[in-house]
Amino acid sequence: MTQAEPIFGRMITAMVTPFNENREPDYNRAQELVDRLIKGGNDALVICGTTGESPTVFYPQKMDLFKATIEAAAGRIPIVANVGDNSTDDSTSFAKQVEKLDVDGFMCVVPYYNKPPQEGIYQHFKTIASAVEKPIILYNIPGRCVVNMEAETTLRLARDCKNVRAVKEASGKMDQIQTIIDQAPDGFAVYSGDDSATYEIMKRGGDGVISTIGNVAPARMKEIVQCCADGRFDEAKKLHDRLLPLMEGLFATSNPILVKEALALSDFPVGGVRLPLVDATEEQSERLYEIMKEVGVL
Repeated sequence: MTQAEPIFGRMITAMVTPFNENREPDYNRAQELVDRLIKGGNDALVICGTTGESPTVFYPQKMDLFKATIEAAAGRIPIVANVGDNSTDDSTSFAKQVEKLDVDGFMCVVPYYNKPPQEGIYQHFKTIASAVEKPIILYNIPGRCVVNMEAETTLRLARDCKNVRAVKEASGKMDQIQTIIDQAPDGFAVYSGDDSATYEIMKRGGDGVISTIGNVAPARMKEIVQCCADGRFDEAKKLHDRLLPLMEGLFATSNPILVKEALALSDFPVGGVRLPLVDATEEQSERLYEIMKEVGVL
């Protein structure tokens, strides 16, 4: 039996931010990429997440990107704006500004660098959620934020804040993720934050993925997710295993360096990355090309 459809669908891509030759946002290319990703089968898009280089794209440019992507999507799929920062006041203020646009929801990351305790994480998200009405996806990624949002904190927010509707879980802690899946209120979605963990999380009852590889091979990832949702796990595992070398290969260096390189290799260049990230080396590009050929993306 197919699982009930979660709030933003199952296959969500965290879209890269295209840059021009001056490393400024290329809004026309962003709109072309939105159209490409919708046609590739995405159910929703996250704009200016980690893969969208959120640390180096500042608020005014994020606002322009949100506007451009909303216009390009034209209501075909939801647009989720990443508004999370490590300052609660800044995140709240920005979320209130973005809510005036026609976005469909927000993503907010666990505060990074500050190393808040669990109560601080709870109060951070509760403050943002209380200031806006649009649905919120929490984002737990201790590999970047240093601290892990524990299951009880996620569940507390899901229960206490009516517009906290999902979590993107990239902790890699399967026991923790299972606890959230088992104890979350009805309608609360648990998304994999790692492409390579999607099969395992959905097999445990998770709802889908907020994907990186979806920038490059959305139809292939959508097929895996849909097989899992339909309970066809043997078929999903075969599809997962075939695509796994690219899921892992895209993270051979810091994301989104190789995702942007993969798009260039796919004849859809989106420019380079902003410092302190650096563009792919020739050796990295050659290895990525081999993997893309191996899995049948090229």
